[in-house]
Amino acid sequence: MSNFSISNLPLDGLKLIQRTQITDNRGFFSRLFCMEELTAAGWRKNIQQINHTNTTFKGSIRGMHYQKNPHAEMKMVSCLNGEIYDVVIDLRANSPTFLQWHGELLSPKNQSSLIIPEGFAHGFQSLEPNCELIYLHSEPYKASYEAGLNFQDPLLSINWPIEVSEVSERDLLHKLIDKDFKGV
Repeated sequence: MSNFSISNLPLDGLKLIQRTQITDNRGFFSRLFCMEELTAAGWRKNIQQINHTNTTFKGSIRGMHYQKNPHAEMKMVSCLNGEIYDVVIDLRANSPTFLQWHGELLSPKNQSSLIIPEGFAHGFQSLEPNCELIYLHSEPYKASYEAGLNFQDPLLSINWPIEVSEVSERDLLHKLIDKDFKGV
């Protein structure tokens, strides 16, 4: 029996993972990661870092973050509490979906995760208070390779589902995409 259902999403390489829950009177069991099974979803690297976040306020945005080469990373993002609107942007220079974005609802109710390939920016908006996420990364964080896009960039025209309530100063200061941006 497979622990996952894997679906292709509109941006090449982006995958939606639907976890299978085994339930009984005690609650449930759900496998979050299995290298053997998720190889079919494109995960071919070791996990180098695992991060856990809590976003306190409904409407908060975190993102749109990415790491530049040679430290570009794959991510697997799962929402453990609350509900988020998770957004990714294809930044791969030669991709047919360059600068296109895609959003998915992630929550413990839908038992879904995203596998985000290298070359994508990532962010999310909390749709409930106290949203907790776990991120699996194929590369360790390197501050000197960190970059981001402005979540309000008119070129991207991301349709955030609810009014924005909180954003970090760092995320507000990400520059808009200009004609010199060639991708990653």
